[in-house]
Amino acid sequence: MIQNIPLERILFLDIETVPNSKSWDELPETEQKLWDKKTKFQRKEDISAEEFYDKAGIMAEFGKIICISIGMLEKNDTLKIKSFADDDEKKILIEFGEIFNSPRLRDVILCAHNGKEFDFPWIARRFLINGMLPPAPFQMFGKKPWEIPHIDTMELWKFGDYKSFVSLELLAHVFGIPTPKDDIDGSMVSSIYYIEKDLQRIVKYCEKDVLTLSNIFRRMRQEDLLKRYINLD
Repeated sequence: MIQNIPLERILFLDIETVPNSKSWDELPETEQKLWDKKTKFQRKEDISAEEFYDKAGIMAEFGKIICISIGMLEKNDTLKIKSFADDDEKKILIEFGEIFNSPRLRDVILCAHNGKEFDFPWIARRFLINGMLPPAPFQMFGKKPWEIPHIDTMELWKFGDYKSFVSLELLAHVFGIPTPKDDIDGSMVSSIYYIEKDLQRIVKYCEKDVLTLSNIFRRMRQEDLLKRYINLD
């Protein structure tokens, strides 16, 4: 029962990712060939690997993390939000990884929307690609399913219906929570990063997702929406 999980143990998180290179032309030839092979069966026949490259931000082998936002609840129902954002992905991961040295996070439970399919494996893979071990909560090998400290609000909403997909925005709507997509959505992140060069706008968007995620989880527990949150940046 999710009602029995102490809220102060949960680390709510969201990440924003972009393609490793600004454009197809800037991608090394070797990676172009590997991208072509990787996406061959995902593309329609009339779509080239180059045209499909705008999807590189959803694949950990061809993208990078530009922001990780996290939130934790205090016992007074205040959500504290902090973001790790930079053009240097390794710097983000080092700083993010350091938080797990805190005694409070020794038994932390990770929570994200579609986290088991996206956020959690993405973070773990990018740690390895950058030559670092993922923090303990992201290491799954040898653990039984009930020993893995992950909560996925999409999975909770499925109730065993594995063909179902629901966006964070739609869940926010059905639960009467203000939409986090009032400025940008995920499809705009890459252009805002590479063309507009407005990382802080992306950070704000990521933090809204964390606030929305925590409120969705509270609604699933039949609890009131959060009354306040604090940005620690």
